[in-house]
Formats: sequence, C-alpha cells, structure tokens
Amino acid sequence: MSGTLFVCGTPIGNLEDITLRCINTLKKADLIAAEDTRQTVKLLNHYEIKTPLTSYHEHNKDLKGRKIIEEIKKGKNVALVSDAGMPGISDPGEELIKLCYEEDVSVTVVPGPTAVVTAVVLSGIGSRSYCFEGFLPNGKKHRKAVLDRLKNETRTIVLYEAPHHLKETLNELYLIAGNREIAVVKELTKKYENVIKGNFEDIIKYYNENEPKGEFVIVIKGLDLYEAFEEKKALFEDLSIDEHMRMYLEKGMDNKKAMKQVAKDRGVGKREIYSFLNKK
Repeated sequence: MSGTLFVCGTPIGNLEDITLRCINTLKKADLIAAEDTRQTVKLLNHYEIKTPLTSYHEHNKDLKGRKIIEEIKKGKNVALVSDAGMPGISDPGEELIKLCYEEDVSVTVVPGPTAVVTAVVLSGIGSRSYCFEGFLPNGKKHRKAVLDRLKNETRTIVLYEAPHHLKETLNELYLIAGNREIAVVKELTKKYENVIKGNFEDIIKYYNENEPKGEFVIVIKGLDLYEAFEEKKALFEDLSIDEHMRMYLEKGMDNKKAMKQVAKDRGVGKREIYSFLNKK
C-alpha cells in the first residue's frame, strides 16, 4: 500500500515555532527529505528526532525526486522539509509536490511558519490583498518583464532578497515604483529581527550607510488607484481634446474607440467628448 508525502512547515528562525503535529510527523515518518541535511539536523537534534535523512535540493531534484516517489509507492511515509518555512514556496519542494500528482501519490500539508505571511503582517503596510514574487529572476529580460508588471500592481508586493543583492534590488524597484511606502524586514523570528520602514529614498539611504546582513523580505505598498488615476489624468491636461483624439486615431483606433479612451483618460463621460467634437 502506497505511503504519503507530508509537506512540513518548519521554523524560519526560532526553533520553538513548530507545531506538535509537525514534530510527531517528523518522528513517525520513515524518511525525511531535506533541502540541506546539515541545517535540518539541528532541528531534529533539538527535538530528539531520529528519523533517517536524505537530501533533496535544487541540484538533485530530478533524480532524487523519482527515488522519493519510488519509496512512497513502496509504502513509506516521507516528510519533506526546506531549510526554513514551508516547502514549495521559492524552493524545489514545488517540483516534488507536482511529481506526486503526476504519479498519483498521496500528498498532504502539515502547516507551519512562512516568511511571506509573517513579513506582510509585521510590515503593517496592508495584508488584505498581496502578491508574492519570491526572488526576482536573474536573467535581464525576465527580470525586466517582472519589474514592468509590478510597476502597476495595486496589491501589496512581497519579495525575498539576499543581503549582497539588496541595495541593487531596492534601486531597481525605486526606479519602476517611485517613492512608495516600503518595509524591509530582516532575520524574521531570530535574535536580530528588525523592520525598517519608510519610503524608498529613506530605505536606500539607510542601507547605503549600513551594510545589509541577514535574510531579507521586502514589502512594498501597492499602487494607489486614485493616485494613479490622478497622475494619468494630469498627463493629458496639456492636450486639447482634438490633440488627444488624434493621438489615438494615429495609433489605428476607430473614432468610437478613440472617444471612449479619451473620455476615460480625462475622467469624463463619453457623451461630453462626443458633444464637444460635434459642436465644431
């Protein structure tokens, strides 16, 4: 009879942030698949857990993932853990979970800490609606595409970043987002946990004077829809309605669509634009 993959959320810093269910799952499992066995063994030693460990990480996930699935199909229960937090969030655990569904293998989650939610709540910026991007892509083309999309994001934005890239990333984000409210959260749940809040200019100045150290989560206020509308409206104040219409007609819009877009840009009704054009 096939076993189950247990996706276990483990502490993101403070070893006491673990559920009783997670401890019991790790103890009862036949095998623990860990992103970094050296890191995980500290947690296991703390709770006197003797379950065998195997490595499962970015560089062996294809080969090791198949082997783990084979063990589960033989009836073994495997607990999956990341270095910290919830497996499957910005780590290779996502691939193993997908493989379980492809191979019709049972999978369940043992909830636990995650830096995303912890940082959003701690930032005080707004948790009603947020988007999580993890680490920004390294490739220039893909990175630019993500940044361009985030420019108009109205939800709170959450990103992970390493200390040696923090200043560069903050400057990139400032260029596309403007001087918005931001919180940079460092070393969550650990001894040197710290939150720096302000606007981009404040935060960039702070980290130019203080070298970043630790693990960081960046939380950015989303684009304010009212402010965005007012800014957009201001762009067209220097254009006459005729010039505004011509701008869209030259782009290939028909007259009806151009009138509708002009009205939207200027924050007025379509009839008002129609009436103006027909009085000439």
